[in-house]
Amino acid sequence: MKQSAQSVTSIPRSPEDERRSRMTKYLVTMGIRIVCLVLMLFVQGWWLAVCAAGAILLPYFAVVLGNVGTSWVSHAERPTAIEVYRRPDGPAGAAGPAGSVGPETGPRP
Repeated sequence: MKQSAQSVTSIPRSPEDERRSRMTKYLVTMGIRIVCLVLMLFVQGWWLAVCAAGAILLPYFAVVLGNVGTSWVSHAERPTAIEVYRRPDGPAGAAGPAGSVGPETGPRP
């Protein structure tokens, strides 16, 4: 059978690019948190509550966004992937569906 070639668009990003992207998302989110912390010194009323909520909740979202990988990419075909198939034989010495006997369990000469 002819096997289809792997498309360049189905290859996942390199680990370095993915890590750099996740670090950038994390640093941008934490930068916004620092802005919220500084703004808390200068604002009043509802804006103070909004900045406090940002300062409290943004670390959680920064970690979640930083740990999210490339979920929109479908799984790539890996040439080294090995699928293991086991024979449907039962335990040694047991009769199978056709009355056959399994492999011997004694020592080999």
